[in-house]
Amino acid sequence: MPHFVTLLKYTQQGIAKIKESPKRLDAAKKGAEKAGGRLHTWFLTMGEYDAVLISEFPNDEACAQFMLSVGAVGNVTTQTLKAFTETEYRKIIGSLP
Repeated sequence: MPHFVTLLKYTQQGIAKIKESPKRLDAAKKGAEKAGGRLHTWFLTMGEYDAVLISEFPNDEACAQFMLSVGAVGNVTTQTLKAFTETEYRKIIGSLP
């Protein structure tokens, strides 16, 4: 399954209710499973982004739908990058002319 790296920032609404964020993360994990995906790792970070999420979904569309639904709640904004595993990376590089 394709992997994704998502950079998250808390909105004013999300930071105001920060103590509820563990429950929101649990709900997101269940939502990802319903979408056929999985949230592998979640990191609280310092710097430009408040959290980093590593996930996998069956396809780009499933990931986009999930991330849009997360953003629609209003607690975080997301920026998602498609990620390639080392095996996929080696295949891509190996196919270069």
